Amino acid sequence: MKVYYECAPCFLRQAKEALDLATEDENLKIEVMEELIEIIYRDFNREAVSNELGTKIHRTIKDRTHNKDPYLPKKRKGNEIAMKFLPRIKEILKEKDGLETYVKAAIIGNIIDFGALGVNFDTEQGIIDNMNKDIALNHTIELEKKLKTAENVLYLADNNGEIVFDKLLIEKLKEYDVEVTVALKEKPILNDACIDDALQIGLEKVAKLVSTGTDSIGILYANISEEFKEIFNNSDIVISKGLGNYEGLTAMKLGNKPVFCLLNVKCNPIAKDIGVNVGDNVVLKLGNTS
Repeated sequence: MKVYYECAPCFLRQAKEALDLATEDENLKIEVMEELIEIIYRDFNREAVSNELGTKIHRTIKDRTHNKDPYLPKKRKGNEIAMKFLPRIKEILKEKDGLETYVKAAIIGNIIDFGALGVNFDTEQGIIDNMNKDIALNHTIELEKKLKTAENVLYLADNNGEIVFDKLLIEKLKEYDVEVTVALKEKPILNDACIDDALQIGLEKVAKLVSTGTDSIGILYANISEEFKEIFNNSDIVISKGLGNYEGLTAMKLGNKPVFCLLNVKCNPIAKDIGVNVGDNVVLKLGNTS
């Protein structure tokens, strides 16, 4: 996805929050912020890809502060929030156990996002507010149709904490007799989930875990490993979680690859790009899924 004008102040907001998490050295913060402003000044233009620019910013913060995982405390908080709500979500799934309900649960997990929504966002209230909302743009029927003929699914994970709810959906996907592979980050960036995070919740028990080979925000095709490119290209269906993956996938040539994006719309640029409202829950098919 190309940047919108609102992305620039969002980059600066994220940079400030990430720096505060990464270091207490005020002089270093000034130095790094100067570099980040230069990156935005140099690279922010109509043709810039939003998650590519965001990746540059957060890699710079990690490198310059020597903090490889600034969002670690927030990732732990995300896990705590997810586990708190897990029993309530499971009760909902018992009452209505169709695929759409599991998809909705996974989308509700996408609320656990300290990058897009900020470190001070009331995540618990956000989950509560979304539990009774319908899916505004809903291509779940098309997804289920594809699942009935597919042999394998590639699941692009997003945030830590969120993957607790992803696990529920993945268990449901297995009922369609498909092999599920979950892609996670090679190294920490923002509060994105890595393989170690997935192992902590036993995700390896329901799916094969692989690394994208990089620490990009979302998927950046030029950054991912050759091994992961092969996995991506050979997948029958791609299920993508979150904003960063949506931003990256819409900048790629997908051809006839059936890709389904599951996300909560957290900002105006994404809302405008998809054609929905901020706060909407979305299941969106990309590419030719006929």
